[in-house]
Amino acid sequence: MSLKVSKRRPLVAQSEIRNMSIECAKVKGINLAQGVCDLPVPDEVLKGAEAAMEKGTNIYTRFDGRWELRKAIAGKQKRYTGMDVNPEGQVVVSAGATGAFYSACLALLDEGDEVIVFEPYYGYHIVTMASLGIKPVYVTLEPPSWEFVAEDLEKAVTSKTRAIIVNTPSNPAGKVFTREELALVADFADAHDLFVFTDEIYEHFVFDGREHISPATLPGMSRRTITISGLSKVFAITGWRLGYAICDPEWALAIGHFSDLVYVCAPAPLQIGAARGLDELGPEYYQDVSDDHEKKRDLFCNTLREIGLTPHVPEGAYYTLADVSSLPGNTAKERALHLLEKTGVACVPGSAFYQGEVGEGLARFCFAKEMPILEDAMARLRKL
Repeated sequence: MSLKVSKRRPLVAQSEIRNMSIECAKVKGINLAQGVCDLPVPDEVLKGAEAAMEKGTNIYTRFDGRWELRKAIAGKQKRYTGMDVNPEGQVVVSAGATGAFYSACLALLDEGDEVIVFEPYYGYHIVTMASLGIKPVYVTLEPPSWEFVAEDLEKAVTSKTRAIIVNTPSNPAGKVFTREELALVADFADAHDLFVFTDEIYEHFVFDGREHISPATLPGMSRRTITISGLSKVFAITGWRLGYAICDPEWALAIGHFSDLVYVCAPAPLQIGAARGLDELGPEYYQDVSDDHEKKRDLFCNTLREIGLTPHVPEGAYYTLADVSSLPGNTAKERALHLLEKTGVACVPGSAFYQGEVGEGLARFCFAKEMPILEDAMARLRKL
C-alpha cells in the first residue's frame, strides 16, 4: 500500500487552543483557553433567527450572503467607522471571520508569496497561509507597549511580499493599533503596493477610552484593504459561523466565489438573526459589552498580579497574556498543564502565538466569561 497524504498535511495540526480545551474537559476544569464568549445571546438575534426559520428561510443564500445581512453590515460599518460601503458588491458574508480570511487568501495570494505578520499572532492566520504555501514573515512586538517603527516593517519586506496583516484589537496581546501606527502601515503598504488584510473581530471590545480605527478609513487605503470581521464575539454566537469581508468590488467578487466554493454559504436563518441584531441594537449595547469586559479585565488582571503571574494588561479584545515563567516546567506547554493540574483552570501556552522562544514564558487567558464562572476561576487561581 503506497497511499500518501498531501504535503499540506504536516502543516495543519490541532491548535494548542483546542488542545488545552480538550485537556480542560478531561479534568472538568474552567476553560479560559478558548476564546468562547459564554454570555447570553441578545434576544433580538435569537428571535430574528427563529422567525426566519419559521418563515422558511432555510435554503442556500446567494454566494455573498443574504441581502438583509449585507445591508446591515454596511449600515453598522458606516455608523461605527465612517466607511461608505455598498452592500451590493462590497460585502461578502462567509463562514466566520476565519472563513472570510481563508477565502481572501485563496482569491488574492499565490503559493510562494510572503505576508508580513505582527507577533504575537493569531495561529489560524499562520496555519491558513501555510496550508496555501504562503510564507509569513514576522515583525515581533515587545511587551508591555507592543510598539513598532517603520524600520521594523522595512526589514521584513522582500520582492515576494504581497500583503501585511493587522489584527486590531489583537488576539492575544489585546493591542489596539493607534492612528499613528496605522498611518505607518498605510504608508508602507502604499510604498510597496501591498494588500492590507485586517482582522477586526474584536472592534467593539476597546478599553480605557481608546478608539478602534478601521484601517480602510485611512487616506488611500480603501482599495488595498480587505476588512474582515464577524458577529461571533459581539453577539456571543461563535458556533453560528457568521463572518464577512468588506473590500473593493473587484476583490469582493473573487473572495465571494472562493467562499462559495469552500463553504457554499453561511447558515441562512442565522444570517437573518444577526442582521436583526445589527439593525436593532444601538450604541448602548456595544458600550455595555465593552464596559462589562473592561471590568472583568481589571478583576482578572488583579488576580494574576496577586499570585505572581504578571499580566500584560490588554487595551482591547478579551484576552490577557501573562508571565508564567515562575511556574514549574521548561516550556509554556508544561507550565500551562501544571496550572491546569493544580487549579483546574486552562490557559493557552504562549508558544502558540510565537514562532520562536519568546512565548515560552507566557500564557493566554480568556476572561470573557459570565461573572460567577470568572469568579470561580479567580478563586481557584488564588490557591497557587
